[in-house]
Amino acid sequence: LEDPAIETATEEILAGRKSRSAIDAEIRRKEKAVQMLKKKYRNPKLSSDDIHLCLYSICDNNSFLNSNRVPIDKVIDFLKTHFHPDEIEEGYSLAIVSGEAGARLSHSHERQYYFALQSLTLWRDIIDDMFRLWAMAENDLLNQSIQYSLQDTGQGMQRVQQSPETYKAMQKILIRVQAKVKHWVGSSVIHLGDHNVPNALSFIDKYTQVPRILGPIVACLENAEKLCEEDDGIKAFIDNGFGGIEKLRMDILYDFFRSAFDGSGADNFYDAGSCIDGRLTSAWNWCSNLPDKSFYPIFQLTGFVGFDGEFK
Repeated sequence: LEDPAIETATEEILAGRKSRSAIDAEIRRKEKAVQMLKKKYRNPKLSSDDIHLCLYSICDNNSFLNSNRVPIDKVIDFLKTHFHPDEIEEGYSLAIVSGEAGARLSHSHERQYYFALQSLTLWRDIIDDMFRLWAMAENDLLNQSIQYSLQDTGQGMQRVQQSPETYKAMQKILIRVQAKVKHWVGSSVIHLGDHNVPNALSFIDKYTQVPRILGPIVACLENAEKLCEEDDGIKAFIDNGFGGIEKLRMDILYDFFRSAFDGSGADNFYDAGSCIDGRLTSAWNWCSNLPDKSFYPIFQLTGFVGFDGEFK
């Protein structure tokens, strides 16, 4: 794993704006590195096929991180670039008050900034460790010493089962994130093995939704500017209807960082609020209300068809 060629052999080849010849050159370089490593390290106990499988398994993880962690990184960058905890741009205070506009939490601008930042940082670290968490979830689900019961959790009959390996790993991730951020705001309760998150598989499923939530937001913000450059009619529509592309971007981010982290999505603080699981519940609630937002047509213009993709 310390061989310098590992990085080349396991990198994901991304098209971006590269030419076909550049992409082909990267593919050849990667294949050459793979062949070199297989030849260099094969032995009677480790076959070339085993090495090949290991290298492509690492590459799969890199591909997963690129498609699932990158949207979170970009949203964190949007938050840090367009907002500041100690400075409030006129008309863009992130402060929320319980009972107003659906919010169930009360935060000052500074507390809401850190609440959103720490939630996104937590999601990023969970996604970063998803392959290990998935393995632990399988161990918990298949552990014959851990009994389960079928219960109606409000979302149909579910297999409610404690998940000690996954829970301990999640606690370690939470402690690591709490050490990273300047302020920890809200509850540190982790729901796992109750009616909110019945078992480890439900836990995995919930957090694999994060890039599905954030990906369309990133796509809208990045593609809206491109549309303005390419189409004068759309540029006029955005200028006249939203005050320009910069104001549109701020309005979308302002709404998301306030309303997607306001404790909404349930009628009690156990199911939503500021707990670890409740932060994601609020984000889901924002998604369900997107069609009612004034900027929803911009999402549609940039190719949005739903947070789960297009089904035909």
